[in-house]
Amino acid sequence: MTTEELVNKIVDILESKKGSDIEVINVADKTTLADYFVIATGNSTTQIKALADEVEYILKNEDGIVADHVEGRSGDKWILIDFKDIVVHVMHPELRADYDLESLWNKK
Repeated sequence: MTTEELVNKIVDILESKKGSDIEVINVADKTTLADYFVIATGNSTTQIKALADEVEYILKNEDGIVADHVEGRSGDKWILIDFKDIVVHVMHPELRADYDLESLWNKK
């Protein structure tokens, strides 16, 4: 599976669990951290956890892809899942507005 196909699959998974405002940012030319950031909003801590869990579960069980690193499980207002080339951010609306990752990473 190519990186782009994996990004599309992650977006589909997030959409299936009603993640909102899903955005994909190509950061390959801006950082060595990843090629893509996938950012989604969950409207409650329960939904944020469910979105992150579903991404991890499906990728592991259908594709054998395991996250390299996961952060934020304790607070559940921002869960970051690192798949090396793709970093998934599942965020509470208030945190997403405060950090505004889209503006930060879309700057030229």
